Amino acid sequence: MSGSTQKHQYSVEVAGASDIPGEGKPRRNALSPDKLILHPDGATTLYENFLHGVKEAGDGNFLGHREIKNEIVGSYVWQSYNTVQKRVANFGSGLRKIGLIPKEPLGFFSINNPEYVMAQLASYQYNFIAVPLYDTLGAEALEHIINQTGMKYCLATVNKGRVLLDMKEALPTIQTIIILDTIDQEFNDLANALDVKILNFTDVEQVGSVQPVEAENAKPDDVATICYTSGTTGIPKGAVLTHKNFMANVASIRWLADRGTMFKSTPNDVHISYLPLAHVFELANMATMIYGGSAIGFYQGDTLKLLDDIDELKPTIFISVPRLLNRIYDKVMAGVKVKGGVAQWMFTAAFNSKKSGLKQGRYDHWMWDRVVFAPIRARLGGKVKYILSGSAPIAPDVMDFLRIAFSTEVFEGYGQTENAAGLTVSLFGDTSSGHVGPPQVSVEVKLVDVPEMNYTSNDKPYPRGEICVRGHTVFREYYKLPDETSKTIDKDGWCHSGDIGQWDDQGRLMIIDRVKNIFKLAQGEYIAPEKIENIYCKHELVSQAFVYGDSLQASLICVIVPDEEVLMHWAKQNGFEGLSYEELCKDAKVRKHFLQTLIKYGKANDLKGFECVKNVYLTPEPFSIQNNLLTPTYKLKRHQAKLRFQREIDAMYAEITIKL
Repeated sequence: MSGSTQKHQYSVEVAGASDIPGEGKPRRNALSPDKLILHPDGATTLYENFLHGVKEAGDGNFLGHREIKNEIVGSYVWQSYNTVQKRVANFGSGLRKIGLIPKEPLGFFSINNPEYVMAQLASYQYNFIAVPLYDTLGAEALEHIINQTGMKYCLATVNKGRVLLDMKEALPTIQTIIILDTIDQEFNDLANALDVKILNFTDVEQVGSVQPVEAENAKPDDVATICYTSGTTGIPKGAVLTHKNFMANVASIRWLADRGTMFKSTPNDVHISYLPLAHVFELANMATMIYGGSAIGFYQGDTLKLLDDIDELKPTIFISVPRLLNRIYDKVMAGVKVKGGVAQWMFTAAFNSKKSGLKQGRYDHWMWDRVVFAPIRARLGGKVKYILSGSAPIAPDVMDFLRIAFSTEVFEGYGQTENAAGLTVSLFGDTSSGHVGPPQVSVEVKLVDVPEMNYTSNDKPYPRGEICVRGHTVFREYYKLPDETSKTIDKDGWCHSGDIGQWDDQGRLMIIDRVKNIFKLAQGEYIAPEKIENIYCKHELVSQAFVYGDSLQASLICVIVPDEEVLMHWAKQNGFEGLSYEELCKDAKVRKHFLQTLIKYGKANDLKGFECVKNVYLTPEPFSIQNNLLTPTYKLKRHQAKLRFQREIDAMYAEITIKL
């Protein structure tokens, strides 16, 4: 096929859309150009979604966990859809009996496990609002979420419950903690002293099973969850997501599957749940799996043991994030290098042969899959049919590797908390990399000009701009933050993502930049660079700092303008006398000292591990208005700084990779 006009188009402009200056026309998935899909057959809410799964699977496996006795990990123990349905109803009834009323928040503070999901489903059946908590953001964020929602009831494991009790003075509304594992006497005594009621999960079930309270089922526009974003700047914001938002996502995946362009979950499928249910990506995954009546097995709670859990569970659908997929890629490639010789030659020959096959849309090979790639497939249990990557961008070479090594369809999705993780997804049979596919069939997408960054809808060869989405997955509001809501959702219902996108020649979206000075690292953590720079600039050795993170990398790097006077003084005291300021900036030992100093200083100033830079470059030339690195108000021009130091940025990341 020659010429871009003959290439398959994955998205099309909305018919009749007007030309608006400063933005491109909205686009929809080419498979549904005339309408946006709202919900799948027979399920308008997340509770009805569960009932559909019960109908599909019945006595088939639903929730599985590994029993650990005397520190020995056993095989998976399963509960069926029918069994879980009864337990969910009893638990929901029990929550009503102990005082929780519909449309009130129920906190969730635990790793993923069967009880977590049963409590979620009970929330959907009895119309409570699920509010996930997670302590990676620190006590301040926990306090904010609990107090902003007025949370009285919270599910927790004992270790997380202890965190709440330790903070009780700052959490006046917390009255009852429902424990998902075993309660010890010390915990009970502490709770009694603080006047907090402690119940066991099974106690609540038992109470609810006697003369059960009738459920007040949620409606599509009722709130399913308030999902707090991982705090891009200070305090996290609560995205209010409705049942309709999640069901539109399920509908899109199912609708595409019915047309042979996406995987369809069935009672024969197995999903491993280890991505945190406190984040919207796994919530959306879970809903899709449940609709199809699939089995869901949970990890032990330790990502270092995840491959052991996978080996035991043997999932058929593997949904992951770049951080883990990158680790698999790195380990395989490092192993090949170590083996060397014939083994390395054979792997390279097989890999290159299959890579050329990808260009023709093929990801399997009759010989290489058996001879070379079978042991790699076994790392994910050997039964994986589909892999989906989401939550952060994945490098094209890793996508190619996954398709080649696992001989399977690999999809990449793109979404945010604010659109229930459902914005775009790549489709079945598309074996190219570097894009995140066309819009889901439940939304439409447009690009709006960002002239200050030189991104416009008239850019050649492809239009670029801020990604804006409108449709059924878009959240209702930020909880109790009307001003923030109006900054994100405009008067016409378009949700502004803060990401810069580009349409390719086949109507697929590529993520190329961030509008705001906030970005995601490869493991999905949000970074506010100004906060980190402000801390580093307080150190006597640092005059100016530019912190940068590539969304395909797991760590931050930093360009530093040292304080010349302080550096020269330090040099005299540390055996570097005789070197000029410029020579000191180039010296590898001086750079190493700066890096070690900043890591130590960052930790002493409460920077989290992922916020500490892993490499530095020292430049003797200050950032200034004259060299176009500062605005007239002396703010750093990040985009210009990135362009200016691109070579040094690449070199710093290359050094980090070599060290690993």
